[in-house]
Amino acid sequence: MTVYLNGMYLDQSQAVVSVDDRGFLFGDGVYEVTRARNGVLFEGDRHLRRLRRGLEGLSIALPPGLELEALAAISERLLQENDLGTGDATVYLQITRGSAPRRHQFPPPGTPPTVYLTANRLVLPDDVRSRGAAAVTTADVRWGRCDLKTINLLPNVLAKQQAVAAGAFEALLVRDGIVTEGASSNLFAVVDGVIRTHPATNRILAGITREVLLELAAELALPVAQDPIRVEDLGRATEVMVTATTADVMPIVHVDGRPVRDGRPGPVARQLHGALTRRLDQATARVGVK
Repeated sequence: MTVYLNGMYLDQSQAVVSVDDRGFLFGDGVYEVTRARNGVLFEGDRHLRRLRRGLEGLSIALPPGLELEALAAISERLLQENDLGTGDATVYLQITRGSAPRRHQFPPPGTPPTVYLTANRLVLPDDVRSRGAAAVTTADVRWGRCDLKTINLLPNVLAKQQAVAAGAFEALLVRDGIVTEGASSNLFAVVDGVIRTHPATNRILAGITREVLLELAAELALPVAQDPIRVEDLGRATEVMVTATTADVMPIVHVDGRPVRDGRPGPVARQLHGALTRRLDQATARVGVK
């Protein structure tokens, strides 16, 4: 596998990061996971805008000569070099504050950041989607800037492991009685006939798939409200679903062992997933690719 690291395209086995890298020592960095189909990035500009916001939020500057827009070209080259020009794939991009002696404050100005990208085949969980997934609720103990996509994900890791240990697909995070989002996804619930999702505040990471689905719901004339979802709302929801770059729209049919409605995927999730699939196909179509 070919990866990109600090200006070089390397075999993955040759890519080495210093043990003094602040990503390794502090989780001091940001990342993005961008969907691709047939070698074409899906909503790449939105991912770059979110990446820019994350870099600005952490006061990390790109190295001289590397513009943010160039990362898209690097991503596309990795897709081609790794034989990912057809089918579904993801590009993982991570930028840390770079390598420096371990001190909590920022390293001296001019310390070059570490820039790493890799591309991998994506296998979608369509078998789980067809029958619906399970979720568990757990306390949201993350920091106060969940809107920045940082690599410091230990609370998310612990929540996801709790879900896996319970045989569930996702952990739904609860703070002050509000279900904010999933450990690696955004949450939607159909309550009183309205599709609800947590507003894009510092309490959640506003996902790209979430953003696209809000647009698609408007196009489909489906009622949507960006309102907090309380834990008790899950008990009367007719549908619950999570959304993510690597899962698209995933119906949640059981929460903490209790069925959502009749315990089967509902019509709104199917409608939104169909609309997202069409958008993806249209946006990533390439001449000559069947």
